[in-house]
Amino acid sequence: MKTVVVGVGDCKVTDEPAELVTYALGSCIAVAIWDPVARVGGLLHFMLPDSSVDRDTQGRANPFRYADTGTPLLFRAAYEKGAEKRRLLVRLAGGANVVDSNGVFNIGRRNYAAVRKILWKAGVLVHGEDVGGTVSRTVRLEVPTGRCTVSTPAGARELKASLAGAKEGGAECRVA
Repeated sequence: MKTVVVGVGDCKVTDEPAELVTYALGSCIAVAIWDPVARVGGLLHFMLPDSSVDRDTQGRANPFRYADTGTPLLFRAAYEKGAEKRRLLVRLAGGANVVDSNGVFNIGRRNYAAVRKILWKAGVLVHGEDVGGTVSRTVRLEVPTGRCTVSTPAGARELKASLAGAKEGGAECRVA
């Protein structure tokens, strides 16, 4: 199985047997989506909550850099490959406070709040998350199986999708 790297401010969606991986999630957020029927997976690594900070292009120059422009594009690309909204398993990781130790800017928390609001408004449930804290993360999504792992300096663990957790506002939640 080939490995496809998703860079910072980037997004990849595929229906081929591949592992999507993104590194160095500090305050950034990874949005991993997977359709178990269509076997379509996607991974977005966004940096900032709102494209309005880009005064010149409002995010059009690099829409995957922002939650508000990148998240809808991730979902549209998955739909184009046969994914259906009602079947998608959605997992989030990142949003740490790794640079701003005094919590002045709270980029990680703002990123997390922005993506949750976008998904909520779109009627999309989050089935698993590993967010907050103070450590960087690596996220891997195996497209053939939907297995999603999150690695930190302390080790790796599977970020399971829980349908019960989705009804309660998120499973596997760790916000510190």
